[in-house]
Amino acid sequence: MYEERPSLLRGAVVWTREDTSGGSGRVLPDGCMDLLLWGEELVVAGPDTRAHLVSGEAGSRACGLRFAPGTAPLVLGVRAWELCDQRVPLAALWPEREVRELTERAAGAPDPGAVLEALAQERLRRREAGGEAGGAGGAALSGGADSVRGAVVAGLRRGLGVAQVATSVGLSERQLHRRCRDAFGYGPKTLARVLRMRGALRLAHSGRPPAEIAPAVGYADQAHLAREFRALAGAPLTELIRTRAGAAS
Repeated sequence: MYEERPSLLRGAVVWTREDTSGGSGRVLPDGCMDLLLWGEELVVAGPDTRAHLVSGEAGSRACGLRFAPGTAPLVLGVRAWELCDQRVPLAALWPEREVRELTERAAGAPDPGAVLEALAQERLRRREAGGEAGGAGGAALSGGADSVRGAVVAGLRRGLGVAQVATSVGLSERQLHRRCRDAFGYGPKTLARVLRMRGALRLAHSGRPPAEIAPAVGYADQAHLAREFRALAGAPLTELIRTRAGAAS
C-alpha cells in the first residue's frame, strides 16, 4: 500500500509504502531524488536513468521525502550526478554521528517523513542564510536557483529544445548541460526524455489511449513511444498501466 501527501517543502512529497504481501515493484525515473528511511537505515535514492526494481518482505515499511527536481543537492550537499542510478546510505555522505541521531529520531517518530521534511527545511534555511548546507551541490543552477531550475523543468516539459531552454535562462548549452548534471543528475536531453515519459504515464493513467498520448507529449509516433518506454521503464506502456507502475509520482 502506497500513500503520499504534499510536503511543506515546495514541490516535494512525503510518502509511505507498506508491503502487505511481499514481492517486487518497479520504480521509474522521474527526475527526482529521495531521502528515505528504509528499515532502520537512512538512504538517498539518486536520480534514475532507468527503472529500478525493488523487493520487500511482507510487513516491511519504508517512508521518505521525494524532493522536487533539482532540490536534493542543495539539501544533501552533493552533486546529483554523483548518485545517479544509485542507492547510497546517508552515512556515506554526512558525519556518522549526525546520521545516527537523525535515524533514531526518524525511526522513533509517529511520522518519520515529517522528521525528514523538517530537516530539509532547516538545511535550506541555513543555506539561504549563508550557512554551509548545500555544499558541493549548492552551485547547481545558482543565481535565482529556484526560478532557474523551475524554468528549465517547465521548458523541457513543454517540449522546448535544449538551445531554447538555455537561451531562456541566460546560459550557453554547455553551461546548461553542466549545471543540469549537478542539479538533476543528467543533462537536459535525458531530463527531457524522463519528463516526457512521466507525462505520457499521467495521461495513460487518466485513461487516454496510447494513440493519442504519443503526439500529445511529443513522441514522433507510437513506435517512438514504445522504444522510449523500453529504454527508460524497461516495460511496455500497456504493462505499466496494468500494474499502475509509476502512478505514485
